[in-house]
Amino acid sequence: MQNENTTTALVTGGNKGIGAAIAEGLGRQGLRVLVGARDDDARRGAVERLRASGIAADGVRIDVTNDASVTAAAADIEERFGRLDVLVNNAGISGPFDPVTWTQDPTTLDLDVVRQVVDVNVYGVIRVTNAMLPLLRRSPAPRIVNASSSMGSLGRQPGPVMAAYSPSKTFLNGITTQYARAFADTPIIVNAACPGLVATDFNGFAGDRTAAQGAATAIRLATLPDDGPRGGFFEDAGVVPW
Repeated sequence: MQNENTTTALVTGGNKGIGAAIAEGLGRQGLRVLVGARDDDARRGAVERLRASGIAADGVRIDVTNDASVTAAAADIEERFGRLDVLVNNAGISGPFDPVTWTQDPTTLDLDVVRQVVDVNVYGVIRVTNAMLPLLRRSPAPRIVNASSSMGSLGRQPGPVMAAYSPSKTFLNGITTQYARAFADTPIIVNAACPGLVATDFNGFAGDRTAAQGAATAIRLATLPDDGPRGGFFEDAGVVPW
């Protein structure tokens, strides 16, 4: 069981890319970070790297698309740490896209691709959030951050046509606002974060930002004061239009 003064954060998909950078950034602020990942070797490797840099880190096996896995992860965290203070729903996928045009054409899109992307990017967030809520409610200052993208902004509509990925983030933004409404009279603060175009294996390392740069907004939202914003959509420069 953790010390009552220890702040513990779970980062799903925390074994690589932006998730690993979020875990490291939170760890450097003194939080205990739980690397959530379904691959055992990747999870262990990420934990070892964090510990080698002096960060308090542990691993949690979790597959955000699997009810039993998420339930088991919540039970594991409860048994070992007693509560959860921060949840960063970072795990996400783009789904296959045309490697030449970098697009997902809505006129030829396989519905199974849409289902797969939404299952991870939206249903996975709901699944994990609801499973972790009893643990978050034990925290004096619970924070939830959903990793979104400005590609889900209906006002901005940046980047290529991505008919599965972009709407999944629009959906995620919508559910984030509903959670914020549900949590309005509680200490739980939930927001969505856009990392920008980060060079990771998610996009074939085509981005112009580092993982650390992409993690900055999520880290800030994960450590907001009690009077911080609720139900917003943010990037480095401020608010992202819905």
